[in-house]
Amino acid sequence: MLKGFFNVPKPVNEPVKSYAPGTPEREAVLAAYRKQWNEKIDMPLYIGAERIFTGATRNMTPPHAHQHVVGTYHLAEKSHVEQAVQAALNARAAWVDLAWEQRAAIFLKAAELIAGPYRARINAATMMAQSKTVHQAEIDAACELIDFLRFNVHFMTQIYADQPGSDSVIWNRVEYRPLEGFVYAITPFNFTAIAANLPASAAMMGNTVVWKPSDHQVFSAKIILDVFEEAGLPAGVINVVFGDPVMITDTLLSNPHFAGIHYTGSTFVFKELWKKVGENIHTYKTYPRIVGETGGKDFIVVHPSADVDQVVANSLRGAFEFQGQKCSAASRAYFPKSLWPAIQEGMKQSLATMKMGSPEDLSNFITAVIHEASFDKLVSYIERAKTDADAEVLFGGNYDKSVGYFVEPTVILTSNPHYVTMETELFGPVLTVYIYDDANWESTLQLVNDTSEYALTGAVFAQDRYSIAQAANVLKDAAGNFYINDKPTGAVVGMQPFGGARASGTNDKAGSMQNLLRWVSPRTIKETFVTPTDYRYPFLG
Repeated sequence: MLKGFFNVPKPVNEPVKSYAPGTPEREAVLAAYRKQWNEKIDMPLYIGAERIFTGATRNMTPPHAHQHVVGTYHLAEKSHVEQAVQAALNARAAWVDLAWEQRAAIFLKAAELIAGPYRARINAATMMAQSKTVHQAEIDAACELIDFLRFNVHFMTQIYADQPGSDSVIWNRVEYRPLEGFVYAITPFNFTAIAANLPASAAMMGNTVVWKPSDHQVFSAKIILDVFEEAGLPAGVINVVFGDPVMITDTLLSNPHFAGIHYTGSTFVFKELWKKVGENIHTYKTYPRIVGETGGKDFIVVHPSADVDQVVANSLRGAFEFQGQKCSAASRAYFPKSLWPAIQEGMKQSLATMKMGSPEDLSNFITAVIHEASFDKLVSYIERAKTDADAEVLFGGNYDKSVGYFVEPTVILTSNPHYVTMETELFGPVLTVYIYDDANWESTLQLVNDTSEYALTGAVFAQDRYSIAQAANVLKDAAGNFYINDKPTGAVVGMQPFGGARASGTNDKAGSMQNLLRWVSPRTIKETFVTPTDYRYPFLG
């Protein structure tokens, strides 16, 4: 084994490419998109070194062209899930014993593969399978994923370097052991980076993992696995299963070797997972770690001193990028009466320029929502707003699912600050606006704080510094990520650790050292150099 105190490369955030007309990355991603569009993949289960084709399959179809099949994936039975657990446990001993710098090298190599030869491919897959624009794919599937891998290696070394004090008589050491058992990773459709990071961050700290990706992210999950395999990740460290989420979860959470869950998804599902862990607590060898980032009903609150152009641009970006399908997306806004006419006119002009369609057409700002159930849910709330007395659809409100699940960017104006779309997470391109009297700034801040069960992200727009400070104080519990004069989306690894409290999750801050600490179990070692040979202390005389 190598000997030495090793320094890892200093992490630097991956630059975002422009994909402007005439750039090489634009041509590369469009070529990769067309290639993947015309090829069909067959996605097996990944269990140890085996690739298992069960024969029970589902189709993968792009949200913006739901009749076009780009591949199939195979569904696990209970026996396959149990096999995945055993594969994780079998791989654990060798993975735990592997020196940390060897684990680090795997994930640093994965970052460089994504930055280079896999960049166009993983971005194109995310565009096609999750209906992201090229910019949204670039900041997610390429840049954020690269950042997670690079910075997590750096955070890992910071954790290992955190050691207790010693003196000439005793030497105190802390080793950061992986959890005893396996980690269950459940990942969402909306971010390829999150899909990779949840299993990879636990694995980087020496754990072995059973990973269940979202059914609507399987296509780009295949590329993540290709990258990890080429980077040298040993078989069995990350095992992948698809299928009935209840069966998979019940099987994994009833296993005595279950050691932790790394989750991003809905609040209701996370609470159900927590409940199942509690029900099975007497089964487990250890107390499992429960880490989750869940929903949001994210706000923008605007002071009368704010710059109108900034408010308009960032409200629209925050609400409608990736069709509002971000847990951090702006979905409720509080505008002062004095600025509202100018804000409304600015929104009208900007929305008139937004194009909607396939992400292959790089001039489109809006594409499709992820699936029919999401489409139908959004339509139901839009139609309700068209008839309710205390709401009106100010902009947008149209939709069409004949080819893809397209919902226009929609702005709802309500006279009721507790209107249903001010409080319910919709996860789509719908922004609800409430207009307050300028004199009610302080009570409006309290209204923002008290309205939602969530506390993920929020933003204040103001030029007056006293008002900014006041908002930051009143809203200190309302958002785990708070933005001043910026949209409430777009947290960058290593710069804005991400996570929220209340019903938005455990706030373990992905993109920081705090998250990685959840995947280790410290052991303190005290070594005494000259050991006493008599039980008597001096006070005994």
